[in-house]
Amino acid sequence: MNSTSPTRPIRVLVAKAGLDGHDRGAKIIARALRDAGMEVLYTGLRKTPESIVQAAIQEDVDCIGLSILSGAHNALVPRMMALLKEQKAEDILVVLGGTIPQADIPGLQAHGVAAVFGPGTPLDTIVQFLRDNIKPRTADLHA
Repeated sequence: MNSTSPTRPIRVLVAKAGLDGHDRGAKIIARALRDAGMEVLYTGLRKTPESIVQAAIQEDVDCIGLSILSGAHNALVPRMMALLKEQKAEDILVVLGGTIPQADIPGLQAHGVAAVFGPGTPLDTIVQFLRDNIKPRTADLHA
């Protein structure tokens, strides 16, 4: 019998914020993360920063993968990061994907975004980044 506690899979919330109505990339990422053994929750389209943070906390996720193609990243990301801080949930890793200009990335990282993955990023790169940056957590056997 193994004396170590089992770890649970990495839990990722894939979210589409704002008025962005394009979710093909988010669905591809969600599928790749599932195929890599992660638990993935997808919020659907046009979510507010408030609803994304609420869902992330309720679902006890390790990571929020935010996909933005609308150009609203400089408004939505700071709001979401502030909400995570207000809720004392800064331990949730936040990564961003979509069409984000290179010039905007340092500002987003200054707000706490761990990484920005642009179009064409290999799926294995994203999977490995999450594995490298999320500490394994013990499975809750009483849930």
